[in-house]
Order: sequence, then C-alpha cells, then structure tokens
Amino acid sequence: MKVDICLAEKKDAAVIADLSRQTFFDTFASQNTKEDMEKFMSEQFTREALMNEVGVEDQFFYIARVNESLAGYIKLREGKEVPELKNRRSLEIARIYAVKEMLGKGVGSALMQKAIDVARERNKEILWLGVFQANKTAIDFYKRWGFEIFGEQNFLLGNDLQKDWLMRRDVD
Repeated sequence: MKVDICLAEKKDAAVIADLSRQTFFDTFASQNTKEDMEKFMSEQFTREALMNEVGVEDQFFYIARVNESLAGYIKLREGKEVPELKNRRSLEIARIYAVKEMLGKGVGSALMQKAIDVARERNKEILWLGVFQANKTAIDFYKRWGFEIFGEQNFLLGNDLQKDWLMRRDVD
C-alpha cells in the first residue's frame, strides 16, 4: 500500500483539526472517563484552537493519504526546550496518529520515516516525543523505531493529571 505524505498548508487547517480530534478521541476515549474526554475536547482540544496551530512558525504538519483518503498526520515542532536533552538540536514529534481504519497498515511507519527525514533535513541531533504511559501499543511502536525513555511529563486531560513518558532517539 502506497502512503502519500504532503506538507500541510494553512488552507488545510480544518482538515488537520478534524483529523486531530477524530484520531485523539478514537485513541483515548476508551482509556478515560466520558467527562474528562468531553472537557478536554471542548476546552483544550477545540477545532478552532487546532486550526490556529497550522501555519504557526516552528510547527509543521504532514498529512498522510492512501488512495486519496485521509490516513493520518504528524505534527512536528521545533524550539521546545527539554532540560534532559541538554540544548542539543532537537525536533519534537508533538503528535502522530493514523485513522482507526489504517492502524497496522504502514501509515504510522511512513509518518515516522517522514519525521526522521525532516529531522535530518533540519540538521537535528535528537528526535523526541511524549507518550501516555498507558498507551502500550504506541510505546512498543516507538521502541521498534529506536526510541528510549528518558524522562516523564504531566499531561492534563480534562480533570485527570496523567503521566507521559518522554522518549528520544538519535537522528542518524
């Protein structure tokens, strides 16, 4: 299966926002209370807020399509300082999601390869991300790509303060 990936532009903001909300809900609704999910989606992860992220300096969105259908996306971010990385040139994978119907079909791998390629193009030393500690499937995926846990951070979902692992890999 061929996965086509293109850089999103400001005109793609609504597509990115809707895809973000859909994939986040599909991924985490079963692991959280309805109330916390509703609060997060209506206050922190609104369509408007997500649309405003597209086109922001130091943030890059790439959309994956399979046969012209939306299959997933990745959000990369520069400039976020992480003390554990000791000011090394880094690129954050702020989000990486495949739509439910495309899980296990290579979309995530294609997006991960794109992140590595962008990190190389931008002369980065480290690629890093945060992942919910209860998301074993994602953690296993990242480990297969050479990521290792190096710390943790808090993530507030609704009223639930959760822990994310921070994971990193060298950009070869």
